[in-house]
Formats: sequence, C-alpha cells, structure tokens
Amino acid sequence: MLLEKKVAVITGATRGIGKAIAEEFARQNALLVLNGTNKTLLNKLKDGLVSINKNVEVVIGDISDPQTAENLISKAMEIYHRIDILVNNAGIILREPTEKMNLVDWQRVIEINLNGTLYTCKKVFPIMKKQKSGKIINISSRAAKYANPNASPSYGASKAGVIYLTRHLAMELGPFGINVNAVCPGPIETDMTKQWSEENRQKVIKNIPLHRFGKPEEVANAVLFLASDLSTFITGESININGGRSMD
Repeated sequence: MLLEKKVAVITGATRGIGKAIAEEFARQNALLVLNGTNKTLLNKLKDGLVSINKNVEVVIGDISDPQTAENLISKAMEIYHRIDILVNNAGIILREPTEKMNLVDWQRVIEINLNGTLYTCKKVFPIMKKQKSGKIINISSRAAKYANPNASPSYGASKAGVIYLTRHLAMELGPFGINVNAVCPGPIETDMTKQWSEENRQKVIKNIPLHRFGKPEEVANAVLFLASDLSTFITGESININGGRSMD
C-alpha cells in the first residue's frame, strides 16, 4: 500500500481522471476527502469506494468559490487532523475559438482551472508547513505547452498558469519538505475527448506513437507515483502523459 493511512484531498473527483485517482488512492488505503459539484455523482462515488475503503468523506462545492476550499480543507482537518496529499484535478474546458469566445466564458475557465487550484493550495500551506511534509499534485494539460485547436484559448492559458504556479510553489515550499508537481495529460478517454468527432479522434491517434488514447487509470498511476514516497526528490516538474505525442 503506497498511501497507507495518508490523508488525501482530491478536487473534481466525480468523473474521468479525478474519479480514477480517487479509486486508485482508495485501493492504496488512503484516507480520502473528495470534492465535486454534483451531489448525486459524489455520493455514488463514495458508495462505490466504501466497499474497499471505509475512510471516504465528501464535500460538495464549486472550487472557483474560495469558500469551497475552506470547507474542503477544514473537513479533512476536522476528521483526520492532517493532510498529506492534495490533488487539484477540478477543471472545465470550452471549445469556442478566440473570436467567438465571450469574456464571461474566459473568466469562468480561469476561475475554476487556475484560481481554484490556488485557493486549495493556499489553504493547505500552513498545515503542510507545520507538518514539514506534504505532496501537492496539480492536473495541467498538454494544452498548456502546445496550441490546441480543439479548445478555447482560456483552457490552455489556465493550464499554463497551473504549470507556472506549480514551479513557483515548489520553490517556496521546498524548504519545508513539501513536493509540488504537475501532470500534463494528452488525449485521454474522458467525457472531454468523447465530444470529439471520429474524424478528429483518428487524426489525433495517428500522431501518437503508441497509436491510442490514454486511459484515466494511466494518469492516476502517475499521480500515485508523485503522491507516494517513491518520488521524494522530485518537485517543480510537469510530467507529460500523452503516449509520446509531445516529448520534452
């Protein structure tokens, strides 16, 4: 068990990559506090996980609201009295090109993907600094590094911000024994990529050396590595998980 009795907070846990991370962490015997905006899906996830791990709590709320971060971190401390791992996964994507994208939509993506990540990080800092330990893993995207014709510019800009925030926090928090890293998934079989046309899917697959889309579980495995003691000398990194589509 790589996360035996480690307290882990995960945002955006009800679908896709976030759900896969929650499931893997549960199998690794972590003590979980999960966040999402859909009460039905969040409680369904909890019900499914308690069969393998009884230590699952949920907090409903939109991560773009600073109060959600407050509620989430407070709930973890109230129940478990420490936080070892924070996974910032909550995010949305829009697909309008720049000319058609309105400013309200731009702001909404930034508020969730970037600001929400900052809110939870700020709330967990004092706890991890006092512990002199902690792992923060932020979910960014390939779109943070390469222009993506299938997404609005707000998505790539927000995820690029997550990478810089990750590096900056790694610099600030390293002296306190806290590791901060990001992962950058490429095409993964989630609700987001299922919106693509079959023509576009095949075009993308041709440019992936492994000739397939990734699975949420494969991203979860990378997050597990970064959350565990196997990665104690890795910080400030943004790791590609895209089947070789982008190599840097």
